[in-house]
Amino acid sequence: MKTVNKRGYCAIGVYRGKTHHNVGTLWRSAYILGASYIFTVEGKYKKQSSDITRTWSRIPLFQYKTIDDLLSNIPYDCRLVGVEIDERAELLHEFEHPKRAIYLLGAEDTGLPEEVLEKCHMIIKLPGNSSLNVSVTGSIVLHDRATKVPTEFPPYHTE
Repeated sequence: MKTVNKRGYCAIGVYRGKTHHNVGTLWRSAYILGASYIFTVEGKYKKQSSDITRTWSRIPLFQYKTIDDLLSNIPYDCRLVGVEIDERAELLHEFEHPKRAIYLLGAEDTGLPEEVLEKCHMIIKLPGNSSLNVSVTGSIVLHDRATKVPTEFPPYHTE
């Protein structure tokens, strides 16, 4: 019998994130909404006491030193999707998610710089004229993917 993954996979991460709390909140949302892993680029993460679901034991966190480090480790045939308020960006509600996607968010105050946006295969944005909290934005993107791409969620456990 052949194993088939019809839904693909996704990951989400933050470029130069400012707070450990945002990464921790995004990690929890990523786990609950079916992401395969999360990551940081040029950022760090410190374990959060608020992590009651122990997400660190459920999906991995990768830490990349640079954007080129991320790109040299991107999975085969996977698309890097930048999330940024930019005139080139497609609105999230109109976006068709790739089967294999890595979503990259920027810090709230600086976003994704042009040299990073140029390396993205696609750019998406949420409606509005200013940025939301990075973990909120990431959660919305993952929720949108979960509603558009058939997903089997892992069982939710708090042990």
